[in-house]
Amino acid sequence: MTAMLAATDLRFLVHVDAVCNLLAFVFLVAALVAIKRGNVELHKKLIFCAVGCSAVFLGCYLTYHFTCEPVKFGHSGPIAWIYYPLLVSHVVLAVVQVPLILRTLWLGLKDRRAQHRKWAKVTTPIWLYVSVTGVVVYGLLYHY
Repeated sequence: MTAMLAATDLRFLVHVDAVCNLLAFVFLVAALVAIKRGNVELHKKLIFCAVGCSAVFLGCYLTYHFTCEPVKFGHSGPIAWIYYPLLVSHVVLAVVQVPLILRTLWLGLKDRRAQHRKWAKVTTPIWLYVSVTGVVVYGLLYHY
């Protein structure tokens, strides 16, 4: 198994990560629409989809970074002034969002709605930002 994994080129995982980030964003927006319309059951299902996408992202991200050489951003000038602050804010908030997501999810599952709403007001914008900036960073790093 280890030899097979070593022989596999896992650089494709960056593309999987971009798709996972995009899907998480779409599921989050759909979950927000569902809860605004009062559809709690659909909201739960969509949030679980977003959590699943984010979990797959994290697994792929860690696998990629433990097995592949990092890609360096090869541009300077104005685009670098956009890329690096975006990257730093993305990474910092990505770390912050994990316990926020877990706490918000737990409160929702325990049907502690008042606390869940309070935490979700902080968690949701961060999660949306991290999902979108993940796609933007990917685009700048691999396709710009």
